[in-house]
Amino acid sequence: MSDVTDTPTTEAVLPETESTEDAPTTSQLEEEGDIAADYIEELLDIADLDGDIEIDARGGRAYLSVTSSESDSLRVLSKPDTVGALQELTRIAVQTKTGSFSRLILDIGGSRDARAAELAALVDRAVERIEAGAASAALPPMSSYERKLVHDIVSERGFTSESEGEGKDRHTVITR
Repeated sequence: MSDVTDTPTTEAVLPETESTEDAPTTSQLEEEGDIAADYIEELLDIADLDGDIEIDARGGRAYLSVTSSESDSLRVLSKPDTVGALQELTRIAVQTKTGSFSRLILDIGGSRDARAAELAALVDRAVERIEAGAASAALPPMSSYERKLVHDIVSERGFTSESEGEGKDRHTVITR
């Protein structure tokens, strides 16, 4: 069964945009990164896992990347569902300390690059369906971050995309 479905033409909802007035400052993002790194470091210590943590601030988000020179060290933590859960727990830890909502992104053992490759393959399958005659192709629901990646990939392929639906049902629809 394919994750891509043909959809009838419907009124589209434009991709989310964020207000620059609400965007955190670089120092706030660095603080988020430091708090998140402390949280993840404690988790790694509890699990007796080795990992190096890099912090970056870009695009209004703090990014944490956890890597290890031992290839198997982070395998159990780098599964997509586990990374998503740890990201949410880390965001809560940051919010508890700062009092502000955090949009930080957590990458463990290259999990984000692996997911970006999966999304690119999903977009490629959707584009193939459109090139074969479908008016549009809908992707499964995904997070706002993943939808943003999909919008970027779709644009690179020369097609257009829009987010539709609400809440957990929000998904991307690709058209020519």
